[in-house]
Amino acid sequence: MSKKLNLEKSLKLFEEGKKLSPGGVMGIRRPYNFVEGEYPIYIERGYGGHIVDVDGNDYIDMLCAYGPIILGYDEKEINEAAIKQMEKGFCFSLVQEIQNELQKKLIELIPSAEMVVLAKTGSDVTGIATRIARGHSGKDIILRCGYHGWHDWCVENPGGVPKAVKELTKEFHYGDLEELEKLLEENKDNTACIIITPVGHPGAAPIIPPPDGYLQGVRDLADKYNVILIFDEIRTGFRVAMGGAQERYGVIPDMSVFGKALANGYPISACVGKAEIMKTMEKDVFISSTFFPNSLEMAAALKCLEILEREKVTDVMWERGTWYLEELHKIMDELGAPVTVSGIPPMPYVTFDKVDDHYKERRTMFYTETIRRGLFIQPYHHWYIAHRHTDEDLKSSLKSIREAMETTLAKYPVKIKLEK
Repeated sequence: MSKKLNLEKSLKLFEEGKKLSPGGVMGIRRPYNFVEGEYPIYIERGYGGHIVDVDGNDYIDMLCAYGPIILGYDEKEINEAAIKQMEKGFCFSLVQEIQNELQKKLIELIPSAEMVVLAKTGSDVTGIATRIARGHSGKDIILRCGYHGWHDWCVENPGGVPKAVKELTKEFHYGDLEELEKLLEENKDNTACIIITPVGHPGAAPIIPPPDGYLQGVRDLADKYNVILIFDEIRTGFRVAMGGAQERYGVIPDMSVFGKALANGYPISACVGKAEIMKTMEKDVFISSTFFPNSLEMAAALKCLEILEREKVTDVMWERGTWYLEELHKIMDELGAPVTVSGIPPMPYVTFDKVDDHYKERRTMFYTETIRRGLFIQPYHHWYIAHRHTDEDLKSSLKSIREAMETTLAKYPVKIKLEK
């Protein structure tokens, strides 16, 4: 067993935080989503592909702030672009010219983009997209697949959501065209849109790359039933390709939403789509926000996109990520680990198979051992590779993973023979 980390200050701040805010910290950042008592709760700073907590512990961060950090922490060029914009002012009653610049760039990059609406978060733009779809179609039902945020129409935990609202959204499973068609047939007179994550990433379960023909099958069904197709590219945008998964896999939706990696941590998101549909927002659908036009994030986004193109980040990430996934498979196969290695090159993941009654104990111990070794990953969320992760970072992370799994299997050996 490795040595437990000193988390004294982090835990002290958390006790204070619980008196100040419900749960101390919000949602997915709460300690029960990690391993309680083993993970830090408060971060001091980040650099490159690392984070440092308030107790001074340094970690290779492969959670990447849940996805926004596509380059690395403390990116000087991006910060300087934001500071330069800050000196002009960034929050006004009207918009600044930079809004047009960023919108033109997104239209250039994203196949489905003929018009753009900028916002701040992923939930903002999934909400905008579905509202536009409803306004354009005059229909109410949303068919969804994947995580799309915290708003009433899609939130995973239905607490506080009126039953009538909840019933207007119907969920289908990734990869199952028959289930989707059944829902379309049952709701053919009142379905406004299909919204789907083009790469399947269900919570705490293996990532599912698109099966052959699946995304085209979804496109065909949307056309058959005259339903608007929305791709939720909040996670896949700029990682899978500069134009998103739609570019890599060659299936173009009617609308799509982007966020997270768009500005390397600055809060900005985009809803894009066909002009005919997007123009519904001119008069028939109302969306407004005091802060959506703020320009600091736009400056950061333009600089981030510039760096992504200049350094061919997506290509590099896929090359390194392909190697990384291969190494993960080798480690787990050599150790006979009862896990599933999944993902696409920019988004690797390891989940624990339910082979016996000890899978939860194995999972807890494995993630305890990785955090103690300075690797910041999460049991219930896939990981990310960032551009500033060095080769040494990636090799070190694999070493930590191997050692953590060896320690875990020594305590919780698998009693049955696993088929690989």
